Amino acid sequence: MPINTYVFDAYGTLFDVNAAAAQAAKEPAHTALAKVWPALARDWRRKQLEYSWLRAVAGRHCDFWQVTQDGLDWAMEAHGLDDAATRARLLALYRQLAAYPEAKDVLITLRGRGAKTAVLSNGSPKMLLEAATSAGLNMHLDALLSVEDVGVFKPHSKVYDLVCAHFGGTPKDVLFVSSNGWDAAGAAGYGFQTAWVNRAGEPVDRLYAKPHHILSDLTTIPEFI
Repeated sequence: MPINTYVFDAYGTLFDVNAAAAQAAKEPAHTALAKVWPALARDWRRKQLEYSWLRAVAGRHCDFWQVTQDGLDWAMEAHGLDDAATRARLLALYRQLAAYPEAKDVLITLRGRGAKTAVLSNGSPKMLLEAATSAGLNMHLDALLSVEDVGVFKPHSKVYDLVCAHFGGTPKDVLFVSSNGWDAAGAAGYGFQTAWVNRAGEPVDRLYAKPHHILSDLTTIPEFI
């Protein structure tokens, strides 16, 4: 059966998670970021993910905005930054992250060919709506699916259940696309066809499943139709 539903992770897949720190570092009010922003962005993202996994394992769910703030606070302290204005600016920019250059055209092409498109993300509904609207992607997505509907972060199977619950069909009808190797592996283990957008050229994670396809960006996704 051909794939008819294309589901994308949000942060790091459609939206550039480094964009907030990169933008703030260019602004005169936040010059302390200039030398450290790449490392800060990396540590912010790492802690954001680690906290989501630990909360899922411990059964201590909170929304992803709290996790995002907690990750930033750790990263700022690690890099010797104690500036409330910089913290506020980084968080404001995170709500309006830039999409990767090819993202919009890929979504337009998919929908033009009759496919359904969606986001499935750890992000809260408000975060996802703000990011998709700011980046001009919202009108090209059929659904913004959030883990808040099940109260646990990826890669719990309850999160992946949201796709077929919304669109119907079976996991085999779905191509799930993520820039996170662990997320692509989790989705593959669940039963989705998966594409890992490996922008950094990282090794494949040693997990219970592997992504079916490994891509360098989103450009070739429409070819799966």
